[in-house]
Amino acid sequence: MKVTFRNPRKQLEPNSMPASQIVWRQRLRLSGRGEPRRSLVRTAFASAILLCAAALNASASEWTVRAQPTALVNGAPVLFQVKPPLKLDSLRGTWLGHQLTFSYDASTKTWFALAGVTFETVPGKYPLGLTGERAATKTPLTVTRTFPVFRAKYPQLKVELKVEKKFTEPNPEQLQQAEESKKIKQDYLNRVTADREWDGNFATPAEAAISDVYGSQRIFNGVAQREHQGLDFRVPTGTPVAAMNSGTVLLARFLYFEGNCVVIDHGQGLLTLYFHLSELKVKEGDPVKRGQEIGLSGGTGRATGPHLHVAVRWQGTYLDPARLFQMSLP
Repeated sequence: MKVTFRNPRKQLEPNSMPASQIVWRQRLRLSGRGEPRRSLVRTAFASAILLCAAALNASASEWTVRAQPTALVNGAPVLFQVKPPLKLDSLRGTWLGHQLTFSYDASTKTWFALAGVTFETVPGKYPLGLTGERAATKTPLTVTRTFPVFRAKYPQLKVELKVEKKFTEPNPEQLQQAEESKKIKQDYLNRVTADREWDGNFATPAEAAISDVYGSQRIFNGVAQREHQGLDFRVPTGTPVAAMNSGTVLLARFLYFEGNCVVIDHGQGLLTLYFHLSELKVKEGDPVKRGQEIGLSGGTGRATGPHLHVAVRWQGTYLDPARLFQMSLP
């Protein structure tokens, strides 16, 4: 008898493969189980990315964003407080065309930034855009919240004042002095430093009655001026004037209309200004703390008499100081 042995390792030719095995291999190819290993890795990686994106989108709806005060009005400061659903390394925002840099409060796990609404802002709804960064991922977290702005009810006062003629009809020499002061203000007051220096609530610079408020109409020697952009304290010459919060002295010099003035930079575009001083107690570049004496009140510059004019300026726009004093800040 002739016996023939078959090699079990020998592969069947396609034409000689049983039909059932051909169907089985086709099913493998259709199901993907027969694909190379790298294809499976790519598929798993793509799925992971989709899951992460879905998680980020879902977390965006869980952001808590609040504003203080709850009713925003033109000319008022506003504190934005943000609690994201995930831990962030940084948070920035945009509001009314301004850039915001948020600080982190570890005790409440909340990010905060002090901003404002310009006096000219018309009533309407305005978006606050937020972008958070995480070191663990290159994909930023973004979210937008909308806040309504209402028209403030500022006192409709027309204050008629008499001042020296050089402030309403300056001669060429005086006009040049005024222009030089204007250039100095344009250079210094538009600077924005990155780091926040203010800490906690803003305090009044003097214990005295208010003689004029933010938003009133000023008329000097019969000529109407723009609205009053600050707050006036009725104090006699020589009254100590205190810094409203911590910061660095940006300006400490005489200016044509402001007289002896001090400007304190509190960081991130927030400044406080103190005008008509009789004496300066600080110099430019000095660090100051809230409550520190920075000068003595007086009546220098365009003033009808001794008083203290203070103003709050945020990224080029003047805000109501009285509203800032009422805020509870981190």
